[in-house]
Amino acid sequence: MFVWFLTSLALAEPSPTWTVSVDPLTTALGYVHVQTEVKISDHFSVYSGPHLRLFDPPWTAAADREPFLGVGIESGVRWFPKGQAPEGFWLMGRGVIAYAWATDSDASNPAGYGSGLFGYTWIVGDHLVLALGTGIQRIDYGVGDYGLHTFFPAAHTNIGWSW
Repeated sequence: MFVWFLTSLALAEPSPTWTVSVDPLTTALGYVHVQTEVKISDHFSVYSGPHLRLFDPPWTAAADREPFLGVGIESGVRWFPKGQAPEGFWLMGRGVIAYAWATDSDASNPAGYGSGLFGYTWIVGDHLVLALGTGIQRIDYGVGDYGLHTFFPAAHTNIGWSW
């Protein structure tokens, strides 16, 4: 019995402590993020990564296009109440700090947003990461008359890899 116990410990796959993922929903909206997450305890993880505002959503009418770009960083912290980080139900606070500039003028300014969300992360098999979440955000992202400056629904969709 003791030998079986030691063998099972040696063969057990350790739970992942790192993930890297992309958010397909925000990418479709023109905001590209790559999120590198690390488990800092059973109940908490933090993530950070580059943020780019590259284009308008493809369904935006030509007359409604907003000629501005942005670059910055996104960071967040997740709390896993059941202590299974980085998998399971979570509550998250995140923020983006960026610099935005118009492509049709010299206008530029700081931009960003902050969000509060809840959601769930699945680790399928040993490594595939899938996550969904929803919440609310305050967004102040744009240049001049372009962009959004309001409260807005927030969403989190991620696909990636864990190790």
